[in-house]
This record gives sequence, structure tokens and C-alpha cells, in this order.
Amino acid sequence: MIAAVIALAGLSAVLAVALLARSGFRVRKPRAGIRRVLVPFTGGTLDPTVLDAAIRLAQAEDATLVPAYLLLVPLQYAEDSPLRDEVAVAVPLLEAVEHAALRAGVPVDARIEKGRSPTHALRRLWDEERFDRIVAPAPNGREDGFTAKDVTWILAHAPSETIVLKPTPLTAA
Repeated sequence: MIAAVIALAGLSAVLAVALLARSGFRVRKPRAGIRRVLVPFTGGTLDPTVLDAAIRLAQAEDATLVPAYLLLVPLQYAEDSPLRDEVAVAVPLLEAVEHAALRAGVPVDARIEKGRSPTHALRRLWDEERFDRIVAPAPNGREDGFTAKDVTWILAHAPSETIVLKPTPLTAA
């Protein structure tokens, strides 16, 4: 009797595994992808539309998402100044991006890069690291973030394929 129950349990387990394999169901574990998708942003915000698009792209390419907060250093300070107030703004944003990506099963490798301007910070980042794709937010009616001039520079100087995404403009309610 016990042998029959054990045999039935074993047969059930084998059938369950066979059905799962046939159905195409796969458990996807976040793992460090070889490919890297850069999402640079500045100004204390990253539009959710841009973030969602970057996460979907990283999922599709089995890539690591690299959100990079571009910290702008005013001319009155040395480039290596700590800028604690700006870092206090950047860290929670990067943590929110990381949580969103990890919920989607996408590995994350966040950055904070300093520069005198967004393009200066991007140039410094591109000099140090390689990226397969860049997803850059276009201006959408707010004052902070990339300007049209920054986006033009990004498109002209980006070292890899670049997507510029312009979310729906903000409207006054």
C-alpha cells in the first residue's frame, strides 16, 4: 500500500514536470545580462513612461538596466565637491527605479555621474563604460531635465543605438 502511494506520487510529479515543460512556462530569474541599457536622467525626475520603456527594452534584450542620475555641479564648486543635497535627491530616485526594474525581473546597476552640464556628465560616463542601448527622455514641458539642445547633442554623440522618448506633455490642471 505504501509502495503504491509512493509510486503514484512519483508518477504525479513526473507528469506535472512534463506538463510544465510542454506549456512553455519558465521561471525567469534576474541575472546580470551581458547587454546594458542606459537610462540617463537629471533634474530630480524620471518620467514613468521612459522608465517603463527602458525596463521593457531591457527585458526583451535580457539586459541589465543602468539608470544614471546626472548630477550637475555648479561652477562655483569644484567638480569633486560632495553635493550632499543633490545626492539626497538622486538616491531615492535610483532606489525607486531599481525596485521597479527588479519587480519586472530586470537586473539593475545604478550610477550617479557628476558634470558641469548633462552632456558633460554623459560624456564622462560614456568614456568609462560601454552601453548597448541608450533610452533618453526628451523635454516634455517641465523646466528640469534634458533640453532640446541636450537631446540633439546626445543623438549626435551617443556611442551606441539611442532612443529618445518624448512622453505626453505635462498639462496644468
